[in-house]
Amino acid sequence: MRKKILGVVLVLVVVFVVAVSSRPAQFSIERSATMAAPPSRVFEHVDDFRKWESWSPWAKLDPSMKVEFSGASSGPGAVYHWTGNQEVGEGRMTLLESQTSERVKIRLEFIKPFATVNLTESSFREEGGRTTVRWAMSGENSFFMKAFHLFMNMDKMVGKDFEKGLANLKAVVESSAPKPKEPVKSPNP
Repeated sequence: MRKKILGVVLVLVVVFVVAVSSRPAQFSIERSATMAAPPSRVFEHVDDFRKWESWSPWAKLDPSMKVEFSGASSGPGAVYHWTGNQEVGEGRMTLLESQTSERVKIRLEFIKPFATVNLTESSFREEGGRTTVRWAMSGENSFFMKAFHLFMNMDKMVGKDFEKGLANLKAVVESSAPKPKEPVKSPNP
């Protein structure tokens, strides 16, 4: 009886390892939104980590989260380090590339609850006086992350956060848009 139980457990472990190993080695998540603002206005809110608190989907999850800024104030070399509760964990974002009003590339390091490194990229494309923002994240799947993906859909999970963040960003940049000037009325003759 004991051998049968051990045999079944061994078969289950082998099936699990094979299933996990067959998962993709890489992942990517992407969302986009269109905003009534020029690329320069949207870009400034992504290129400067100090402005992320106004739109980041994770900023409100832990009101007592500790945040440190270092390096450049914006653009390449800017660093954002956070330490928070179990919902936000601990991590660091380092701005790697910044092309004004076009693209921002960030190295995203999660330290806790588990260590992993991903790349995020935001791009800004003007279309008829509006800006389409594309926010993407990609990375390598470790064995642990492949196992995690068997039970959790990362695209849906993180995708919802990206959608919320883009909606927040849209609200911020559209509310800071300059108001149209009142037409000048000519005096009556």
